[in-house]
Amino acid sequence: MSELSVVVPVYNERDNIAPLVAEIVAALRGRVDFEIVYVDDASSDDSRDVLRRLKDTTPELRVIGHLRQCGQSTAIRNGVKAARGAWIATLDGDGQNDPADIPRLLAIRDAGASDAIRLFAGWRVKRQDSGSKRWASKWANAIRSRLLRDATPDTGCGIKLFERAAFLDLPYFDHMHRYLPALMQRAGWQVQSVPVNHRPRSAGVSKYNNLNRALVGIADLRGVAWLIRRSRRSDVQEL
Repeated sequence: MSELSVVVPVYNERDNIAPLVAEIVAALRGRVDFEIVYVDDASSDDSRDVLRRLKDTTPELRVIGHLRQCGQSTAIRNGVKAARGAWIATLDGDGQNDPADIPRLLAIRDAGASDAIRLFAGWRVKRQDSGSKRWASKWANAIRSRLLRDATPDTGCGIKLFERAAFLDLPYFDHMHRYLPALMQRAGWQVQSVPVNHRPRSAGVSKYNNLNRALVGIADLRGVAWLIRRSRRSDVQEL
């Protein structure tokens, strides 16, 4: 069993795969026992062939493929379910997250952080996206924070470090990856936001736009707020 599993969901990211895998290996090999779990969400390009070829030269790499496109949350969840590590690091497949931040997150976890913290969430303090995306993200984060009170400045950042068992205990729904801090807090765990690097996309195109995120986000926010209101937790003891 690996100590850490790096889960990367991808859809039509063939030109970003090999550079990102190389960066993950450079950041982690010799530092921690790890594996890389790529989840191909039924790409229509040759992303899956690129991944198969990389397996020949990267022993840490495992590849899972969806038979039909299911979305990012399902890809992340299936990657976590297949993972062998007790802790999971996630990265977006577009290369905008910096794998060099993973050792920093691990170091913060191991440097006396509270055992109650089960999610270390990346925080893009210098986001390298278009002005419209930064503006939309700012307002979405403000609305989400006011409604859910999750005290997290950037839930949309793809780089996160969390305990596998805690994640798999959360309620699953499409787009849940955008609400992990609130869901972890609902489960009784603490969350720590950590400033991380963010880079411009070097290849491929974004799979999201501001309108489709906004339309989906309204329904999701209402659903997550309902889950939080209806949650009941209690400490238990063996009798």
